[in-house]
Amino acid sequence: MVNPVNAGQKKHFPATARNREPILAVLKKVLPPKGRVLEVASGSGEHAAYFASRFSGLTWQPSDVDPENLASIGARVKESCAPNLRQPIALDARADPWPVEKADIVYCANMIHIAPWAVALGLLAGAGRALPPGGILFLYGPFVVQGRPTAPSNEAFDEDLRRRDPEWGLRALADVVAEAETHGLALAETVAMPANNLSVVLRKN
Repeated sequence: MVNPVNAGQKKHFPATARNREPILAVLKKVLPPKGRVLEVASGSGEHAAYFASRFSGLTWQPSDVDPENLASIGARVKESCAPNLRQPIALDARADPWPVEKADIVYCANMIHIAPWAVALGLLAGAGRALPPGGILFLYGPFVVQGRPTAPSNEAFDEDLRRRDPEWGLRALADVVAEAETHGLALAETVAMPANNLSVVLRKN
């Protein structure tokens, strides 16, 4: 995990500048032209500001549970020229109900491995409640596939995360998909991404 660089209220994660273009290429293929995106765990707000400016037909709602992140997101919304980018809201993925009850897309990048498994369970449950039939849950990050991390670097990353917090760690894609299915979400596709990450697209039945 890379620590953020702070510039006043705004945080900057160097990885976001590297991964946003590959993620954008996948989003262009799977997102509908219109609708509402709920981004869970928006972090610095860099993805929200970048993607909202590139999907003018989608209303982009960022959210986070951390007050410092919410301040960073708010600062980026203020400087953004995207009229479809909303002010951030406080959202704990484990909450039931969520403050946003309906969305056409739920987007979540680099969260479920840097949080307790209960947070991932909350994300899947909340997405199952919020999405309409055909709605998309889009996940991005490192995963364990067929029992192993997708690269030696991810294995080392997993070990480092678990040293920091025993409740953190890379999640098995099979476990995520199995839990998603209990909330009416089916795996549509996975896309191999740079830096040994995956984009995971699930659709509501």
